Amino acid sequence: MTWSFRLAALALLSLLIPAGSLRAEEVDLKLVLAADVSRSVDEREFRLQREGYAAAFRDPRVMQAIRSGPLGRIAVCFFEWSGPESQSLVVDWTVIGDIESAAYFSERLQRAPRSAANRTAIGAAIDSSVKLFDATPIDSIRRTIDVSGDGTNTNGRPPILARDDAVAKDITINALVILSPEPMPWNPEHTHPPGGLERYFELNVIGGPGAFTMVVEGFETFAEAVTNKLVKEIAEQGRAPRFASRADGR
Repeated sequence: MTWSFRLAALALLSLLIPAGSLRAEEVDLKLVLAADVSRSVDEREFRLQREGYAAAFRDPRVMQAIRSGPLGRIAVCFFEWSGPESQSLVVDWTVIGDIESAAYFSERLQRAPRSAANRTAIGAAIDSSVKLFDATPIDSIRRTIDVSGDGTNTNGRPPILARDDAVAKDITINALVILSPEPMPWNPEHTHPPGGLERYFELNVIGGPGAFTMVVEGFETFAEAVTNKLVKEIAEQGRAPRFASRADGR
């Protein structure tokens, strides 16, 4: 087959394929769920966290929020993180637009084993989450990272630097701040920093249009909190920026 004949055949094939099928699938939101599985999260807390995310995608309120968008579907992946070299994609990008696809995502979450537990590298988690957006051809104007965590950054790249780089790419970072009733004996400021853990996340982690934190009063209430947070960020249509950058001096 000559080169010119191949080109002609490809041109004919492009006429036979519907134009829409050549474009990447579009969704209302691309959402990376970045869950903390560092050493401060014990096995019981891990199960409550993982089951909380799985339950949220079976909640009618989340489905209603998804269906309320212009396209009525979002793309989600679930990512667990701890130390700088301990990041794991648990469930790859999944388009959710109906009860069946939501149930499929939820079931895969529940089946997957726990990722390695290490120290707490929030900056590395943000950097890894940003890379995930380019790992799928799915398109969306809105891109959000949902970080859950129960402590401050302990090693790796400072989260404020990773946050600012992500925001410069028009990515929003929200945070689910999990409070601990008692400070860690060997590192009390990890879970109870000066000013409180929520304030730490506000200053160092969240950023971008409409960014917000939501507090969880312990892992026992995680399922309800993550459901409320998903409803808010999926349905969020505002574009007002809210984040503290290094230039703010705060």
